[in-house]
Amino acid sequence: MHIRPVALSVVLSAALASITFAQAPYRAPRLAGTKQPNLNGVWQAMNTASWDLEAHAAGPSVVPSLGAAYAIPPGIGVVEGGEIPYLPAAAAKKKENFANRAKLDPEFKCYLPGVPRAAYNGHPFQIVQGAADKIVFAYQYAAGTRTINMDKPSESPSNFWMGWSNGKWEGDTLVVDVTGQVADTWFDRAGNHHSDELHVVERYTPRSADVLWYEATIEDPKTFSRPWKIAMPLYRHVEPNAQLLEFKCMEFAEDMMYGHLFKNRKQDDKGASK
Repeated sequence: MHIRPVALSVVLSAALASITFAQAPYRAPRLAGTKQPNLNGVWQAMNTASWDLEAHAAGPSVVPSLGAAYAIPPGIGVVEGGEIPYLPAAAAKKKENFANRAKLDPEFKCYLPGVPRAAYNGHPFQIVQGAADKIVFAYQYAAGTRTINMDKPSESPSNFWMGWSNGKWEGDTLVVDVTGQVADTWFDRAGNHHSDELHVVERYTPRSADVLWYEATIEDPKTFSRPWKIAMPLYRHVEPNAQLLEFKCMEFAEDMMYGHLFKNRKQDDKGASK
């Protein structure tokens, strides 16, 4: 069958156009009145990183009497290269943390999760983007918040549970440099940990209208032999009534943390009443 040159040209042009369109990077809608990508929304990770950043098999609950409830779900891991590059002493501490996680995991005590754990700890978070020099991240877990300074970078005046965040735009990617975190937070329930020299660089890149690609490069010379990275998608909640709900967990942890004090007080009161 003979195809006319003009018809062939049209077919090839259409094919090339479709390939170009398919390969074109997603461009997020702009925030009204600005050239910035609009990242406003309620987002959540849908993986097992909160249990263990590294690949892991299913395992029993930290409380065996609960049976299958709260058992560890298996996960493929989110660490680039597969393994966290611990220094020898830090690797030993990680094993100790896991063995004693029911007492040591900051999550059991309702402590703020820190960065990057807040991004994937099983609860949604909200990005509130308005003023050009500030972006606010609000977290459902423990009503945590942090403000991203988009103005001239500034140094952390002290250490904080959620750190000190300076942000900038690289194209459509929000880059957040986080320093000044306390040493008491963990990365997950498996006991992966860090020191007070933790330095995290986060990258939030829109992949589609409802997906952000999240990356965090982690550096801590006291704990790791080299910088390492995690990566995962974050998904937008698209329900018409999507919102953060109240999860002020301290009241759930009070008995575990301070129950012995309550019992001692009751005993003292009984003694005083005699």
